[in-house]
Amino acid sequence: MFLSLNWKDYELIDADRGEKLERWGNVILRRPDPQIVWALPERDKSPLWNKADARYIRSSSGGGKWQTFKKFPDFWNINYCGLTFKINPMGFKHTGLFPEQAANWDWFSDIIKNSGRDRADINVLNLFAYTGGATAAASKAGASVCHVDAAKGMVSRAKENAALSGLSDMPIRYIVDDVKKFAKRELKRGHRYDGIIMDPPSYGRGPGGEVWKIENELFGLIELCLELMSDDPLFFLVNTYTTGLSGNVMNNIYRLTLNKKFGGISDIDEIGLPITNGDLVLPCGCSARWQHRA
Repeated sequence: MFLSLNWKDYELIDADRGEKLERWGNVILRRPDPQIVWALPERDKSPLWNKADARYIRSSSGGGKWQTFKKFPDFWNINYCGLTFKINPMGFKHTGLFPEQAANWDWFSDIIKNSGRDRADINVLNLFAYTGGATAAASKAGASVCHVDAAKGMVSRAKENAALSGLSDMPIRYIVDDVKKFAKRELKRGHRYDGIIMDPPSYGRGPGGEVWKIENELFGLIELCLELMSDDPLFFLVNTYTTGLSGNVMNNIYRLTLNKKFGGISDIDEIGLPITNGDLVLPCGCSARWQHRA
């Protein structure tokens, strides 16, 4: 399992009965998580469960809302290895960042740093880029980055995170677009990338109403992105939270695409967060990593 082990401003304190207890800087939040199907004995639970600042409560009719117990800032920042991110309770239990992804940031950052290439020679494409955690990490590591997401608000937050991380003057392109349409245009324009990152949703809609269903679209998108890779690419990363896309499914996709064209090494596993209270680990989806050279 790929684990995020280098956080100081984030901590998964405990996990019990469908909820996780987290520390985001100085703010403690309770959020639901469907992977937490176990129940802890009452004596083994962290006492911080009763000291949370806010809790996301699911509605029986769908969605939910935040219940606030203590006053805390509307927005605050947390840091990770020289990067800074803006955090706040958002709709659908979100906070603006997926902390488990730090394991992937570390992985591709090391590849970029050890490539021996200058920033002008490393181009990274980040698709479904959300609030730009991977964008900031790749930029800080020394790459030029193209950040693409269909949601204008998320792209704006990504710009804020880059600014907070001191990356405003770095070569980052921000694009609000449907990722598939954008990739097709990039191919026609002759643009090529040394690294590609994507974190596709199970289901979504583009800015023009385009429908995305991962089981129907992912293989075709990876085939398309394969044509966007440079002649000597560095890495390719797909992260998914979709339960049906197992490691074996992703391994088959990579064997038919990246490994077939470039060779290289694939490493596909669950991604997770260690739980401070006890020796358990919370699984947080699957990451499929490919790199051209070890």
